[in-house]
Amino acid sequence: MLETMVAFLIVAIIFVVKAVKVVPQQHAWVIERLGRFHAVLQPGLNIVIPFIDRLAYRHNLKEIPLDVPSQICITKDNTQLTVDGILYFQVTDPKLASYGSSDYILAITQLAQTTLRSVVGKMELDKTFEERDDINRTVVASLDEAAANWGVKVLRYEIKDLTPPAEILHAMQRQITAEREKRALIAASEGRKQEQINLATGEREAAIQQSQGERQAAINQSEGDKQAAINRAEGEAEAIRLVAHATADAIASVAQTIRQPGGMEAVNLKVAEQYVSAFGNLAKTGNTLILPGDLSNMGSLIASAMSVVKQSQSGNTTS
Repeated sequence: MLETMVAFLIVAIIFVVKAVKVVPQQHAWVIERLGRFHAVLQPGLNIVIPFIDRLAYRHNLKEIPLDVPSQICITKDNTQLTVDGILYFQVTDPKLASYGSSDYILAITQLAQTTLRSVVGKMELDKTFEERDDINRTVVASLDEAAANWGVKVLRYEIKDLTPPAEILHAMQRQITAEREKRALIAASEGRKQEQINLATGEREAAIQQSQGERQAAINQSEGDKQAAINRAEGEAEAIRLVAHATADAIASVAQTIRQPGGMEAVNLKVAEQYVSAFGNLAKTGNTLILPGDLSNMGSLIASAMSVVKQSQSGNTTS
C-alpha cells in the first residue's frame, strides 16, 4: 500500500512539473499538441497538459546581435574587398519563427552575405567607402522584406570592416598623401598670392594717399598766395582811397580857408614862400643856378597861380 502511494506521489509530482510552465520575460515558448501547433506561451505562469502538449521551441524576443562572417566581395571595377558586419534582429512572431524556416538565423546570415555582395558589386571601390550608410540601408531593406515570412524583424546592419588588398591599400595611402601634399602646395601658393596682392594694394593706396596729399598741399599753397595777393591789392587800394580822401579833405580845407577873410592873402603868402623855397632847393642841389628869364614877372606868376586858385574856388562854389 505504501509503495503504491509513493508511486502515486512521484507520478503526481512529475505530472505537476510537466503541467506547470513558467516563461521568463521577453521570451515566448511554442507548444505543440499531438505534433501540431497549439499555442504560444506568454511570460509568466502557464498550464499545459502533460504528455499531450510538448514544448517545441523557445524564442528570445530581445534584440539579438548577429555577427555576419567576413567574405570576399568584388567591386564594379574588379577590386576584391573583405567585408564583415554585424546584424541586429528581433523575433516578432514566434509561430513563424518556429515553422517559417528550418533555421532563420542561418537564413538571414546567408541572405545578408549575398545581398552585401550584390550591393558592393554595383559600386566602384571609392564609392564603397563613401556610401557605407547606403550599403547598410540597402541590406536592411532586402533582409527585412524576406525575413517577414520567418517571423523576424531586421532592425539594422552595420559594416564593421572594409579591407582592400594590401597593394590597393598602399596605393590609396600614397594617393591620400599626394592629395594632401597637393592641397598644402595650393594653400601655400594661395597664401603667397594673397600676400603679394596685399603688398601691391598697400603700395598703391600709399602712392594715392601721397599724391592726394601733395595735390592738396599745392592747392593750399596757391590758395594762400591768392589770398595774400588779394589782401595786398585791397591794402594798396585802401591806402590810395585814404590818400585821395585826405587830399580831398586838405583841398576842401584850403578852399574853405580861402573864403574866410584874409584867406586869399594867406594863400598868396604861401605860394610866394613855396616859390622862394623851390629856388632855394635848386641852388643847394647843383653848381648851376637856373633863374627865370624875367624876375620882374614873379608877381605875375603868383597872380597866375592865384587865378587858378580862384577858378577852382569858383568851380567848387558853382558845383
